[in-house]
Amino acid sequence: MPIISSGVETEMVLRYQIGTNAGGSPVFRQKSFSGLKMDVSDEDLYEVATTLFDLLEYPLVSVTRNNRFDLAEE
Repeated sequence: MPIISSGVETEMVLRYQIGTNAGGSPVFRQKSFSGLKMDVSDEDLYEVATTLFDLLEYPLVSVTRNNRFDLAEE
């Protein structure tokens, strides 16, 4: 039974540091942007993330791309 995989959407997850706690350990938050087109390049996603965080006071720690696919029988 062959399975067909169809790309549905891409999600960009940005992790950033908002400060430190009383013990001096970093405190992180993350923001997700879903519903992005599958054909967006990794370079474009990363450029958007870094450009956005250049405008904010928090340092960007990581950029993650999550691709979602629908699976169906052929």
